[in-house]
Parts: sequence; C-alpha cells; structure tokens
Amino acid sequence: MQAKAFNFIPLKPSSPVIKLLPPHVISFPDHITREISISIPNQQVSTSVQDEKAAAYWDYQSLFVSQRTETINPIVLRVVEGSIPSDFPLGTYYLTGPGLFKDDHGSTVHPLDGHGYLRAFTIDGAKGEVTFMARYIKTTAQVEEHDGHTGEWRFTHRGPFSVLKNGKKIGNTKVMKNVANTSVLRWGDRLFCLWEGGAPYEIESDSLDTVGKFDLINGSDGSSVSSSTSSDRDTLDHPRDVLDLAASILKPILYGVFKMPPKRLLSHYKIDAQRNRLLMMSCNAEDMLLPRSTFTFYEFDCNFKMLQRQEFKLEEHLMIHDWAFTDSHYVLFGNRIKLDILGSMTAICGFTPMISALSVNPSKSTSPIYLLPRVPMHGELRDWKVPIEAPSQMWVLHVGNAFEERDHNGNTQIKIQASGCSYKWFNFQKMFGYDWQSGKLDPSMMNADKGEDKLLPRLVEVSINLDANGNCEKCCVDPLNNEWNKATDFPVINQDFSGSNNKYVYAATCSGVRRELPHFPFDTVVKFNTLKNSTQTWSVGTRRFIGEPIFISNGSNEDDGYLLVVEYAVSEQRSYLVILDGKKIGETNAVVAKLEVPKSLNFPLGFHGFWAPTSSKA
Repeated sequence: MQAKAFNFIPLKPSSPVIKLLPPHVISFPDHITREISISIPNQQVSTSVQDEKAAAYWDYQSLFVSQRTETINPIVLRVVEGSIPSDFPLGTYYLTGPGLFKDDHGSTVHPLDGHGYLRAFTIDGAKGEVTFMARYIKTTAQVEEHDGHTGEWRFTHRGPFSVLKNGKKIGNTKVMKNVANTSVLRWGDRLFCLWEGGAPYEIESDSLDTVGKFDLINGSDGSSVSSSTSSDRDTLDHPRDVLDLAASILKPILYGVFKMPPKRLLSHYKIDAQRNRLLMMSCNAEDMLLPRSTFTFYEFDCNFKMLQRQEFKLEEHLMIHDWAFTDSHYVLFGNRIKLDILGSMTAICGFTPMISALSVNPSKSTSPIYLLPRVPMHGELRDWKVPIEAPSQMWVLHVGNAFEERDHNGNTQIKIQASGCSYKWFNFQKMFGYDWQSGKLDPSMMNADKGEDKLLPRLVEVSINLDANGNCEKCCVDPLNNEWNKATDFPVINQDFSGSNNKYVYAATCSGVRRELPHFPFDTVVKFNTLKNSTQTWSVGTRRFIGEPIFISNGSNEDDGYLLVVEYAVSEQRSYLVILDGKKIGETNAVVAKLEVPKSLNFPLGFHGFWAPTSSKA
C-alpha cells in the first residue's frame, strides 16, 4: 500500500523559515491493508481505518516523521487553551531529539542515529506569550550529509544502530556519528547539545546557531584539578596482563580507523546545586569490547574549570546510560553486557549495526551497584571495587534522584529513584522497534504481550544501608509505588530538591486504553507521592502522545511550580506545548495553558530537555 506524502506548507508569518527539503514518504508494511488517506489541500488528516492494528501502526510512524524545516526567527505560538500565568518564570525550554530518519537515496536510520533537531520554547509570563524556534545542530556528520545548496540529504555515516541500505556498507568506518540528539545542558551561561559517546556541541542560545564542538575534557582549565585513578589506591603496580595487551591492539583501530574518542562522554550529566558543580562521566572506547570497564568522573565549576577528575577501573563488562551521585559517592548501576563474537564480526564488516557486537548478559540474578568514593582518599574502609549486589536483576534506564542520610552513629542510608526494565525485554537492536533490515518501526516490539508487561520499564526505589565502616547491611529494590503497575519511564523531580529526601516524582506513563499500544508511546503524566504512597495522573487523550515531562519550580513547597510536556497529536499531525499545574495533577483543571506549534513545523518525538531561566548564569 502506498501512503501519500506529507505536504509541509511554508509559513506565511513574517518570521522566515528555511525549507531544507521536501518531506519523506512513510511506507507501510505489507500486512497493513487498510487505506489511510491524507487530504493535502486543507492539511487535515482523515482516516478510514477499521483495523485497530493498522491505526496503531500509523500513529506510531507519525512520531518519527522527518522534519526538514528550520526557523530563523522566533515564532509566537497560538494559545489554544487556558492562558500563560503571569508568574511563570522567564526562561527557555530547550528540547533536543532526532529530526531526520530518511535521506533522498533510500537509506533510513535508527531514531538514535537521527540528526539532532533542537527546539526552543521561550516563555514570558509577563507578556503572556511563548515563542518557538527549531534548528538542526550543525555537527560534522550533518554538514557532510546535507547539501546546503540543493537541500539534498545523503547518509554517509553508519552510526551505531543503523545500516545504510543505499550507502557504503563494506569498509564504512563512520560509526561514531555524533548527532547531538540526546540531551541539552546550559551551564556557565553556555548552551550545549550532547550525544552518547562524543563531545558536546555548543549552541548559541538566542539564534540556535551551532558554535562548534566543545572539548570539555581536554579543553578545560585543570590547573588546580584534584586527580586520581584507581591505580593510585593500589599498593602494588599491576603487571601488563592479557586485557592490557588486547587494549593496546584495539586502541589504534578504534581511535584511528573508527575515529572513536579515547574517552566517550555520556549524554547524562548531573548538577550539584549545593556545590554549584557540573558532574560529567566518560567511559573508555576500548572497554566496549573488553570484559572490563573504565569510568572517569569530572567536576567543573561554573567557568568550566575542572575541579576534580577521578578514574575507576572495574573488572566487569558494563554499559551505563544514566547514573547518580550523593554527597559522598558516585552511584553506578551496572548493566551487564557481553561481546557477541559473530555479531562483532558482521558489524565490523558493515553487514549489521555496530551495536550488534554487544548483547545483554543475564548470567546473574542480581544487579551490581557500585558506590564509588566521590572524595579521593587513601585507606577507605570499604573496597569500592566490590559491588553491592541488588537482589533483583534489572537494566537501569534513567535516574530521577539520589540522596544519602547519616545518623549520629555514622550509619548511612542511600536511596535512589530510577526506572529499570528486565534483561529479557531490553534489546540493543530493537529499541523503538526499529528493524535495521527493513528500515521500519514496529510498535509491537515496545509493547509486551499480556503477561509479559512486568518486563517493561518501571519506577523503583533502591535503598542501601551502610554501617559506620561502609559495609552494606541491607540492599533492597522496591516499586516506587506498590499499587502502580504500568510501564513508566523518564522520572523527574523539582531540581531544587535534588540530592535531598524528595516527596514527589513525576514521570511519563501510558493510560493503557489502546489495545494495540497499551504501554508505549506514553500518553500520561503520573505524579508519585512517596510519603503517602499515592499517585495522580493527567492524560492527553486518544491518538495523542507525550515525551519526557520537566518540572519548573515556582515557590518554596516541593510541588509549587509547573510541568512542561510536549503533546504529539498524531491525529492532527501537530505538536503542542502543554503547561500543567504541579499541584493539580489528577484534577480536571490541571492544564494551565496549551500552545499550538504551526503544522508546517510539526516535529518528531524529542528525547531530553533542559529548562534555562533567563536570569540564570549556570
């Protein structure tokens, strides 16, 4: 069945736009037989879908439609519901995510390999208006793959998750496709877009022009840095072993041939508001293929002066996406992985995605948690190289908050609120349901069958009790709410309470009203009250989805403030910015305001965002 092309009509307002390319056509699999028609003249999407499965497939594809239009100047968004409160803090909500999934030569890429498309919503409560901008991040890969004169796109970089159907396969070493599409950070009055495994790209905060790649690790002033490595704490030098020999062989291949940075920065960072520090973490490139892990933590002041650098070598093959910190520790949930020999051979040859070289390792029924000392010291009471084994096996996805409390006897309790899923569900090659062989997205991969829904992401609270000598007396993993059994991810809190004993956690979840899309995409915001063990929800309605919520503090109480969330109305092919009252989640009047993004600028699903108050310098 052939679907008609979307027609993005250029904007008529005075704010100019950059038309990058005609839109791409969505192709549907053979088993979807119901016709879906799009009326081009009035841009209204009408469907004659009687098969719910077909409708679900259509709606899912609509979240990953390429947007090839950029704005040059801010566009005032139309308020379609409510009004912007006059006390709303002045600032900008930056949201990044993939913008392009298909080129003009028949190649598609995984959403994680899509070029970064930065969206900016500037909210002015005094004026009662929100302006919107959207620009592609001009990474090295984006500049190479997009012809600015003709508007044509041709994918040349494989990326970690994709295989180019009509691009170079054999001998294509362009694996490290830094597309800056994962998260946003504003620190020291500078704006950055980050990616999992490379240097951040600096963005001009007003125009969204790309300044360039920022070498945060090597380019910062480290004149007074406190630096230590795991070997500093060893009493004897370790001889060069088999792993060191293997690393020496891998390094010139990975660094030279595949252009991997020696230390790959993770996209998730942490901000220690009490100390006014930015915390970053990196992993060694060669450890991706070795049964060990080397993690380095960096702490910067507001001027990007590196205050501290610590390296830890662990004798396990681990993958970390998100992590936590407390006053005394860096906290790592060790997601165990292993090398897939056959997959690595086909990946290196270009026949399969590079990520197929790895697979999850469910060999143990427990989950390792590493408590790494944040303050370098000699003669620690507890051996940090030995993990605390959580009693349940889980693959940790995202962390909402972590804090520690110490009693008068020196005993410490550490609590971490996070989302985690089963090793049986998590699959490197099927994230978002992307099939690299067909280039299509299958929503059933993200929606487990009945009876297997317990494998999906859930919010948990991990509690670790340490005695005065640092020995673990107890470690338990419990649901954040005992009565909540729906798939949930993207936990966020009021950042004013980060690192302290918080009462509220907000997250994205699914109402479960659609039989074919019961768990994902998300369509609901849930508010957890951890003290009362209660939940309240707000949902967007039928054929509408949401991304990650973000909390904007506006008062002294923990839930004084607003939640921002993007609504993807796939039934209309339109995006909205929704402002919710943090106190009224679960009530009929939770929506404070809803603003409409012009249809010609409708954008695909975003990943992670950042709220930057205008008065903030960090």
